Amino acid sequence: MFKKYISNGISPYIWAVLSILPFYFIFQSSSTIEIVVGIVLTVLFFITFRFAFTSKGWPVYLWTCILISISFTSMYLFSYIYFAFYIAYYIGNISDRFAFLTLYIIHLVSTMASINFSIILHDEMFLEQLPFIIITCISVILLPFNIHNKKERGQLEEKLEDANKKISELVKLEERQRIARDLHDTLGQKLSLIGLKSDLARKLIYKDPEQAKDELKDVQATARTALNEVRKMVSEMRGIRLKDELIAVKQILKAAEINFVSEQEINLTNVPLLTENILSMCLKEAVNNIIKHSQASTCYFSVEQARTGLVMVVRDDGIGNVSEDDLTKGNGLIGMKERLEFVNGNLEISGDNGTSLIIKVPLDLKLKAKEEQI
Repeated sequence: MFKKYISNGISPYIWAVLSILPFYFIFQSSSTIEIVVGIVLTVLFFITFRFAFTSKGWPVYLWTCILISISFTSMYLFSYIYFAFYIAYYIGNISDRFAFLTLYIIHLVSTMASINFSIILHDEMFLEQLPFIIITCISVILLPFNIHNKKERGQLEEKLEDANKKISELVKLEERQRIARDLHDTLGQKLSLIGLKSDLARKLIYKDPEQAKDELKDVQATARTALNEVRKMVSEMRGIRLKDELIAVKQILKAAEINFVSEQEINLTNVPLLTENILSMCLKEAVNNIIKHSQASTCYFSVEQARTGLVMVVRDDGIGNVSEDDLTKGNGLIGMKERLEFVNGNLEISGDNGTSLIIKVPLDLKLKAKEEQI
């Protein structure tokens, strides 16, 4: 039960005391007129304080000046300085930087002036609460900046959260586009071929049954190939490490009678799974291009990790007919470039003495740490 009342801290209790306290000072006065004036000023202060919190634009200056005037009058008549807490809190919640600084200076100057004025008058009640007055002065100086900075930090955190949500949506969109692109490249042609072969087999089934059987065999083989490629795509979507992809690459190159040469063992540290998955996909695409287009006898591979990023090089000793212009023409290079842009990477290409693909990807260690926490 006790925790229920202190879960919000002691702030509500402090504000409650400060709301009741002015009446204690007011009723210390012997004049009925002063008591009435004090009650009216207190009620007026809280009404103005309420309107101030809901105002925007130039009325902010008007309400703040009224609050400062009431606070100054209460200090002069009743030695009550604690309205300055409310004003300091309100000024700290002003978003506009210029308005915040302007009203902060006005409030600070008026508070210090009223304190000095009361000290000069040697007000006994004022001097009795001197330690609390010092605390109030410190609060008037520090509280607005503390609240203002906290509010700015909260706004930045909200913007960051919105940005993260947008990035998440972009990630989903990019993944959908990648899947659509891979499905089109992988299945589009084969499904069209299956449709054509099926139509041809249907027409030949009575005229030339043997050829119809051959066409149906081709349909069956094409369907199996498409199924294998779909399975391979699904495995890629689960995320592939570069080491695992290298094993598959070596097998593919060996089947194509192309030597594979790697300058060092792969030992990557603090590399996000997303980055390593994209590098694996780029490596696979680069090797496919070597097998299909390069007429090479050897494929050279290297990857270097520095503190700021990764550099992966895939080179062959083929005909070297690939240049920077091919980045906008196809051969799988457009897909590689798009994937690398997603992790702020870039692709460089050189056609001297074969073809060299240089892939550079910056590393974000915070992203890796976040993935590990998840």
